[in-house]
Amino acid sequence: MSFARAARLMIATTLCAGLGMGLAACGGGGARPADTLTMADGPDMRPEVRGTRIQDVFRRSENPNQTVGVNKYLWNASLDVLNFLPIQTVDPFTGVIQTGFGTPPGGGRSYRATIQISDPALDARSLRLSLQGPGGAAVEPGTVRAVEDAILTRARQLRIRDGRL
Repeated sequence: MSFARAARLMIATTLCAGLGMGLAACGGGGARPADTLTMADGPDMRPEVRGTRIQDVFRRSENPNQTVGVNKYLWNASLDVLNFLPIQTVDPFTGVIQTGFGTPPGGGRSYRATIQISDPALDARSLRLSLQGPGGAAVEPGTVRAVEDAILTRARQLRIRDGRL
């Protein structure tokens, strides 16, 4: 087989394949059965696009059932008690606060904290606290318990100050 013939055969094969793919993509243009629907035929199924900003958390929602399921006293008390730790992430919808490493006032060992507030009730079961030392080292359970107690005590003080107890 000569080079010219091989080149023509290759071009013809490529054109036929391209033409076949082009016709297959067109779909034939025939009528669709009445029971076949596409997404364009039905209602708009796209999720509603809304901006998410920290101000949206405190704005009144059109839906009164859509609220943040976090106890505000536990939330504020956690931020007050652990104010010496730099905040890395905050998510009021899931109730999670993650901090960076910091040394407590009067303490020698640094740690970081992850706080989860899982319920709108002012209850010890609503608060989950995890402390971690540098390099993933465990923090003494007594220290964790003392920080939990400080957060719960501060939350009760904030609630009493608001006059809702």
